[in-house]
Amino acid sequence: MFTRRESFSEYIRFYPVISILLALNIGIFLVTLLPGIGGLIYYGGMGMNAAIASGEWWRFFTPMFLHAGFMHILFNMFCLFVFGPELEKIIGKMRLITLYFLSGLFANVATFFIHAYDYNHVGASGAIFGLFGAYGALVYYTKHALPQLRQVILPIIAISVVMTFLQSNVNVTAHITGLIVGFIIGLSYFNPKRIVSWRKPNRQ
Repeated sequence: MFTRRESFSEYIRFYPVISILLALNIGIFLVTLLPGIGGLIYYGGMGMNAAIASGEWWRFFTPMFLHAGFMHILFNMFCLFVFGPELEKIIGKMRLITLYFLSGLFANVATFFIHAYDYNHVGASGAIFGLFGAYGALVYYTKHALPQLRQVILPIIAISVVMTFLQSNVNVTAHITGLIVGFIIGLSYFNPKRIVSWRKPNRQ
């Protein structure tokens, strides 16, 4: 299910949304490494609670495309590369876009309301955990029909949550919020009645 055997060109053709998200995140990360403009983009888009409180509302959105270092972006993009395609195939492009950005947005909004005034953060983890949450909803609806799916997905979710609490300097609020929002959206997406409606003519 999560083994990628496609060629580079096939991956881009089969999973255009995931490919664009990967390219955007990696491209922006590389630009932030440049002197001058890199710092402007990084600090201009970072999630800063104090700046958001002053009216810089774009910072609810832009942190999803910024990362604090190589290992940070490597982990997030690895998860997106491996776990994103199957969701894009199952739910389609627009539903995946909605899932990804709503999970990330609510994760950043929760961070603003829960953390201190001077708290700063970056990363796509809230959106990534939204994907995990959606998989959790898929397991919920298929636990009897596809028990093997639960054996694959639940350990992945459990390990990701445990790692969230074990690592330092991790925005736990964003991770957990993204997971919950993704699960709620997934409950709507994977509801058996909703899936039947997807397959009716002229619905996509």
